[in-house]
Amino acid sequence: MSDTLKIRHLQDVEMHIPLDMAMQEGWNPGLEDGAAFHAADPNGFFAGEINGELINVISAVRYGDTFGFIGLYICKREHRTKGYGHQIWDHAMKYLGARRMGLDAVNEQTASYGEHGFKRFYRNVRQCGISLCDTPMDPRIAPLGQGIFPSIRDYDRQFFPEERTEFLRLWTAPMLETRRGFSFVEDGTVKGYGVIRQCHEGYKIGPLFADTPEIADTLFRALAGQVKGQTVILDTPEPNAAALLLAEKHELSPEFETFRMYRGPAPDLPLDQMYGITTFELG
Repeated sequence: MSDTLKIRHLQDVEMHIPLDMAMQEGWNPGLEDGAAFHAADPNGFFAGEINGELINVISAVRYGDTFGFIGLYICKREHRTKGYGHQIWDHAMKYLGARRMGLDAVNEQTASYGEHGFKRFYRNVRQCGISLCDTPMDPRIAPLGQGIFPSIRDYDRQFFPEERTEFLRLWTAPMLETRRGFSFVEDGTVKGYGVIRQCHEGYKIGPLFADTPEIADTLFRALAGQVKGQTVILDTPEPNAAALLLAEKHELSPEFETFRMYRGPAPDLPLDQMYGITTFELG
């Protein structure tokens, strides 16, 4: 028997493994996140094994040529503090190379990531509550579908450091049973969009991007109105004061927080138009 860690890629049919591990850690992923996650970078999900037993995972997703995001960094409890986490971390960092990197970290882990060159830039606040919304009857709101996808892809580009077309194609796919998406289109121009998806507990809204607070509110009501009476979750960037007010208006309360950290300069993103980030796992 050997205690050597062997690191390999996770295949698309294995994406339930890191998501199941995330669920056991209380991270509450979506029920159908795996396909979209894997599409973001089919080579960016890793597992560590000892004697054929899978003991840890990490994602290191490459976006384009300049950006990467670390997530799903989990080790089974009985194998912690033995150095295996450092080994799979180093493997992920080597995979991302010299590109700018981001991650979302809980407060107690920020110092550890700081030792690897990551710096804190802002907080994300998870807001939770019961949806009291009715879907508005507004002709500018329309379900996401394949026909509008090119416009959604182009609109999304301003909110992320690199393009993420394949991820978005599945994240916004209209045929999935556990999620819904809406766009806000005025005078033929997309001015906002959002997605709500079923998680192991409740429903997460993310992303929620909009040109104005009024559009964000309309989209929020359209999304949360799909699950009236159920728990909704919105991960708000703290620098966006209007996002915090939106959560308060709809009686959502802070439950959890992470710090967005970057190695390298923070990307210049319009945080004042970002009312809900897409995921803590992939940015």
